[in-house]
Amino acid sequence: MPIDAKHEELQGLRIDRTSRGSGEGEPPAWARRYILIGISVVALLSVVALVFRLLTPDAPEVEVARAAAESSDVGGIVLSAGGYIVAHHKISVNSKVTGRVAWIGVEKGDKVKQGQVLVRLEDDEFRANVEASRGAAENARSYLQELQNGSRPEEIQQAEHNLAEARATLVNDRLNLERSRELFAQGVVAKQALDDAVAKADASQARVNSLEQAYRMAKIGPRVEELSRARGALAQAEGQLAYAQSQLDATVIRAPVSGTILERTAEKGELVTAQFASGAEGGPRGSVVALADLNDIQVELDIAQDDFAKLGPKQKGLVTLDAFPDRKYEGVIAEISPEANRQKATVQVKVQITNPDDYLRPEMNATVKFLANENKSTNAQPSGVLVPTTAVRDKDGKKFVLIAFNGKTLKRDVKILSQRSGGLLVDGLVGGESVITAGPQDLKDGQKIRIKGQS
Repeated sequence: MPIDAKHEELQGLRIDRTSRGSGEGEPPAWARRYILIGISVVALLSVVALVFRLLTPDAPEVEVARAAAESSDVGGIVLSAGGYIVAHHKISVNSKVTGRVAWIGVEKGDKVKQGQVLVRLEDDEFRANVEASRGAAENARSYLQELQNGSRPEEIQQAEHNLAEARATLVNDRLNLERSRELFAQGVVAKQALDDAVAKADASQARVNSLEQAYRMAKIGPRVEELSRARGALAQAEGQLAYAQSQLDATVIRAPVSGTILERTAEKGELVTAQFASGAEGGPRGSVVALADLNDIQVELDIAQDDFAKLGPKQKGLVTLDAFPDRKYEGVIAEISPEANRQKATVQVKVQITNPDDYLRPEMNATVKFLANENKSTNAQPSGVLVPTTAVRDKDGKKFVLIAFNGKTLKRDVKILSQRSGGLLVDGLVGGESVITAGPQDLKDGQKIRIKGQS
């Protein structure tokens, strides 16, 4: 190939750099313009957001409660009140003696029968005390029996023989005394011999007198006072034995009634006492378990004094549980407190549940809807929605509530139908709304809010 033709071919293969940027790898001019525009837009939006945050105040925090629709399935409701399930009789089982727990045979929730053994205490010392008391009682009983039986025939016969021997000796001593007097009168014996004969005869007479008395006592038996003292000693010993036995029996703690174990407060090895329990860790316990008959269940209510006149003894009601709202129980007023609570302005009322089941648990929330007495003409109150008293607001004499909905307030005018122990029964709501119960007083309709406890 000619040299000129090859040179032209090489010139055609040369890369033209004039259409690109001044440096290798730089983007074209149109791309740089778009990048600068994007950065400017992002910066402008950031500034606008910052200004909006600075100029817009924070949404106020509020507290809400759910409005509850009054059920209209039961007519003649005169009052609805909330309270708690309680056991009619809750028993704390204590120990009558102080001792250490050797065995405990129940757990929380166990069902027990009356008389069932719950706890056993260590009893070695109590058993030893029983044996010592039993020995003392046997000793006192034997002594009394000995006195009551009196002297044995052999003892009476021996006393009689001793008396006969002493009398014979006395006769002999008196004869010797007479001879000594005659001899002394004749001057045969000295005065000393006569004195010795007199002393010996007197001693024999004294011995006869003593043996005669012993013989009579052996035949009569012990004195009445001695028998009474022996009987008293026996009664004291038997009482001490009975006390020691009761202390031993008390080391076995039994269920006083049939029921369910609500609480277990002692463990094996812990000390329980019948006197002063200690609240310190490791101190003696005052009780071992707490139990109650869960077939004897009540609802404890605090009724506002304004509503108290609507109720009466033996008034019936319908009981529902917050935990199981679909279950209903029949109830009747079983107890009305004889005095009111001054601080709370309430009167305590207890409603007996007549058809309890295993769903009921002490301390559960419950609601009682009291029914009008059949012999009392009371107009059934209209159904509505129950809201807390703090949820109802007033402006120019008009009642309204504020509802929390999608992060904003929503105003709803309401009409108060009646006052209940749990709040106010109102018309204008459907139930289930989240009504604002606490927050700024100047809240307005449509204002943004934050619900306490929610992010």
